[in-house]
Amino acid sequence: MTKLICQRILLKLSGEALMSEAGGSIDADIVNRLAIEIKELCDAGLQVGLVIGGGNILRGAEKASQGLDRVTSDQMGMLATVINALAMQDALESHGQQVRVMSALKINQVCEDYIRRRAVRHLEKGRVVIFAAGTGNPFFTTDSAASLRAIEINAELMIKATKVKGIYSADPQKDKNAKFYSRLTYDEALDQRLNVMDTTALVLCRDNNVPMRVMNIFEQGAVMKLMMGEEIGSLIQRGTDNDQ
Repeated sequence: MTKLICQRILLKLSGEALMSEAGGSIDADIVNRLAIEIKELCDAGLQVGLVIGGGNILRGAEKASQGLDRVTSDQMGMLATVINALAMQDALESHGQQVRVMSALKINQVCEDYIRRRAVRHLEKGRVVIFAAGTGNPFFTTDSAASLRAIEINAELMIKATKVKGIYSADPQKDKNAKFYSRLTYDEALDQRLNVMDTTALVLCRDNNVPMRVMNIFEQGAVMKLMMGEEIGSLIQRGTDNDQ
């Protein structure tokens, strides 16, 4: 079995990562490619928890800004993440990977309720666990849900999958002089207001000492290379006592 740098990770995918260039909400080819990479990680012995956003279908905050009640719009967004989770479950199972979708909202006819101990047991048995419906509460993003689940399942690393190499001082597609950060502390990311995750998600990881790696999910095999020890993307971790 391949020697990996950690045993259990939480992978956070944005809903937009599943979209086709033509604008379709879920691109089957993209979902399938991601499923193959996740299956390879599991075959190497890695335990994988997965959180997928719902922005490719609906953003709660966006609908709220258009006049819809915020609680209602966030609940709609939670259901969007369930749709994405089911799509990923189907793709993974088509490659022979055992999967469990666990929802923070009760939807027993399509997935399991989220129960922490059961989730950990699924991971120990080699199943991918997809955490759907965010935290189950309005006003919290799926980034915060990912941080919370990473802490709850004792993940050794949280991976924030993006479309760029890692963390920059500005949008590298708009600013050619944007500085790339290979390593940061959580306090630096918060103080500099870098567009990594929302503040709640960063603080949760910082206070519970969960390191985070921000990287390009569209670079084929990148996560496996990371698990093999290569320095890929940007690492955020809690600073030493002297740093803080």
